[in-house]
Amino acid sequence: MLAPVLKKKKKVLVLMSGGVDSSTAAFILKSRGFDVTGATMVLFGNNNNLGEDSNAKDAKMVADFLGVRHVTLDLRTKFKSKVIDYFSQEYISGRTPNPCVMCNKHIKFGEMLGFAKRNGFDFLASGHYAKIFFDENLKEWLIKKAPTNKDQSYVLYNLKQEDLKYILLPLHNFEKSDVRKIAKEQGLPVAEKPESQEICFIKGCNYSEFIKNKYNFEQKNGYFVDSKGNILGKHAGIINYTIGQRRGLGVSFGRPVFVLDINSEKNTVTLGEEKELFSRGLFAKYVNIISKKLLPIGEEKYAYVKIRYKAKETLAKIFVFEDEKNLKAKITFKESLKSVTKGQSVVFYKDDILLGGGIIESRF
Repeated sequence: MLAPVLKKKKKVLVLMSGGVDSSTAAFILKSRGFDVTGATMVLFGNNNNLGEDSNAKDAKMVADFLGVRHVTLDLRTKFKSKVIDYFSQEYISGRTPNPCVMCNKHIKFGEMLGFAKRNGFDFLASGHYAKIFFDENLKEWLIKKAPTNKDQSYVLYNLKQEDLKYILLPLHNFEKSDVRKIAKEQGLPVAEKPESQEICFIKGCNYSEFIKNKYNFEQKNGYFVDSKGNILGKHAGIINYTIGQRRGLGVSFGRPVFVLDINSEKNTVTLGEEKELFSRGLFAKYVNIISKKLLPIGEEKYAYVKIRYKAKETLAKIFVFEDEKNLKAKITFKESLKSVTKGQSVVFYKDDILLGGGIIESRF
């Protein structure tokens, strides 16, 4: 009699930040029979010994607890160029960046996906709350929102069709409370670790102080102006402001005023009434479309859009077009939206399916 053929375990590289989400994701995949290796990215800091990084320590502790391999990778140079420099330059240019979007695009599902493929892993996994699946009718890989308030599909819109089949997101059906419960029941060492709410590379200061200190950036005073260009007063440097801001302007005008626009070339901050914050639509650049069958290029389609991570979805008409080999989009809202902000990401949905997104370039 022939011996049974044993199926080889699929190898998965799990991005482990040392937090409860990624740690629980590693546990779930191990319990499902995957050959798990944890990987922690050191993204900033001056430690010569990568093992001294606090997140790497926690992730290694969890990996040892689970009995899986663990590696620590130095991505500080790449993270600085693709995320920190981008973040700082956007503020200096009068835009409001989203560093998590760029980290997912260039680091987690850029550098790390490449690392996984080169080193013989079948999959890359993370603790994001979203679902990746193959649609048999469309013959395309799709991303679906997680059925939870923790849904993180917004920051995944840059993923490419050809890469989705390599990515596992095991937390897609869980609430955060469920993940905490599993971690506690399994005795994971980070089960009670608090969730980080701040920008990971900025600690102990605000972003304007960070930019000033790290880049020796000199904040130049300029003028507050109204929509007609009339001077209203002096501002303290454009990196201190963002679209829609009302408080902390440093000047009192005797009535509510809001930041309408920031012009880095003229070094001006435009102020106006709340009604002036509303826009009929926007133009987006650096657009990525996940499903070209659901959102074809060169055709007007209706879909729901989010103009920032915590924003409510709103119905809009979307027209994606090619411009010098890059994709752009014109988006016209069914109802005017408030505080459309240059530099933020606009993301498109059809029901619960993530169609793609891009960077807000201007509003109209």
